Amino acid sequence: MKKLLTALFTLATSLSMAQTGIDIIPKPAEISIQEGYFVPGKSTIIIASPAAGHDADMLNFYMKKLYGLTFPVKNAASGPGKKNVIILTVNPAAGVKKDGYHLEVTKDKINITAANGEGLFYGIQTLLQLVTADTDVSGNIPPHAIPDVSVNDYPRFQYRGMHLDVGRHFFDAEQVKKYIDYLAYHKFNTFHWHLTEDQGWRIEIKKYPRLTSIGAWRNGTVIGHYPGTGNDSLRYGGFYTQKEVKEIVKYAADRYITIIPEIEMPGHSSAAIAAYPQLSCFPDEPTAVKSNTPWAGPRTGKQVQQTWGVFPDVYCPSEYTFKFIENVLDEVMELFPSKYIHIGGDECPKEYWKRSAFCQKLIKEKHLKNEEGLQSYFIGRIEKYLNSKGRSIIGWDEILEGGLAPNATVMSWRGESGGIAAAKQHHQVIMTPGQYCYFDHAQTKNEDSVTIGGYLPVDTVYSYEPVPKKLDSSEAKYVLGAQGNVWTEYIGNESKLEYMIFPRMSALSEVLWTPKEERDLNDFKQRLTYMAKRYQAWGANYFRDK
Repeated sequence: MKKLLTALFTLATSLSMAQTGIDIIPKPAEISIQEGYFVPGKSTIIIASPAAGHDADMLNFYMKKLYGLTFPVKNAASGPGKKNVIILTVNPAAGVKKDGYHLEVTKDKINITAANGEGLFYGIQTLLQLVTADTDVSGNIPPHAIPDVSVNDYPRFQYRGMHLDVGRHFFDAEQVKKYIDYLAYHKFNTFHWHLTEDQGWRIEIKKYPRLTSIGAWRNGTVIGHYPGTGNDSLRYGGFYTQKEVKEIVKYAADRYITIIPEIEMPGHSSAAIAAYPQLSCFPDEPTAVKSNTPWAGPRTGKQVQQTWGVFPDVYCPSEYTFKFIENVLDEVMELFPSKYIHIGGDECPKEYWKRSAFCQKLIKEKHLKNEEGLQSYFIGRIEKYLNSKGRSIIGWDEILEGGLAPNATVMSWRGESGGIAAAKQHHQVIMTPGQYCYFDHAQTKNEDSVTIGGYLPVDTVYSYEPVPKKLDSSEAKYVLGAQGNVWTEYIGNESKLEYMIFPRMSALSEVLWTPKEERDLNDFKQRLTYMAKRYQAWGANYFRDK
């Protein structure tokens, strides 16, 4: 009977939301809807508790950006206000779940209460979605009216992430900030920023200026799908100055989003090796270029890669390399206060290590089993260094090969097996399997733009369950959450980026935020129809199901 009543309540709530145009994504844990509206106007004020001042500023920022509205802010000490007020309260004793909020809208006032600023910010994002835009006004509903509702809401997972690869194609600081706004609107709390690659090094490191003067630029880019039909022969690149990085980190932090930087190692390091050849096991050998690779410019010396894939020239596990990486990470840690530093660890070919006398000697000296053991040694050295600085590492699931570093968190991308193995070893896990979370895959079987391949429609994203059935309850707790990944081999501009993430980002946000039992694909698709109007209002491109 209890299950039946719950199902009936869920159905009634969904129908009620649809009938009144309340199309919130991600769907709140609990919502009830009453008749009536709060209508903001010239006399509306925001009353903020002492700890809510920043969130009041964020409310005004987005109200102005989305709806052209701003309201005066007063301290709660000036009086509670009776009419036409928006009251923002941070109160740890309010009985609201961690990072959750309570939102109450009546015709006279709006109350948002949370135990911390993060929860209050999420309540504000829900409020922004409740605002009736001018284009949706019909009948007697005035512009910007906010329906009377009561919402109790909180996240399901503590890690709700989106990734962006800026190594293959570069997105400037303002584009990255816009991407962060998209994350904030969907209540994501982590931005995984993939900053270094074979095709470009994107972050200024003052101790190693050649990383950006040389490593940030390639002489051309392959045309079409790999291996390509030609090369555009255009010098391409870019990088973020440390000043820009600081601005972006603050911009994200103001929205309660942690940026996790990724500095790839030991593979995917061609750009760094092009800048500093001594990082290679064979510094005097030119970069290996396959005969069928369309190439622009010289083939001598070390070069930044111009095509996609996996390349054999990887970091040599020498003391020179380790000191280089430590120095790089020192500057990275100064810029990023995040607990985690992502060190990659994926797709590291071993052929150069196999033919390197230095590497073979090191394997024997360190009593390592093989080259996989050498990779584990490499990752372990970096983890120990980062741990000594109070940081922890995240790596792709290849870091399981040869033995997992003691305190590492695993990002499982080659299916779920890596995440399952790590959780069973009591390591924290972030799930990001390609079949559900790779937004560089095509959204339709008849895609008319170039993609890396694969097929990932929004329905499949929405169906994802981040906690694998193979984990028991004691193991499942190690799954922190999940992440959507955007690799940019075939995403060369902001319009294509938006097309690839929307609406799949919206679907994933609900997977990670909404209680599992409250998720319903048909209901989501109804709300997605209205979300498309928001994409349009943002001026964002998005996939339209034909």
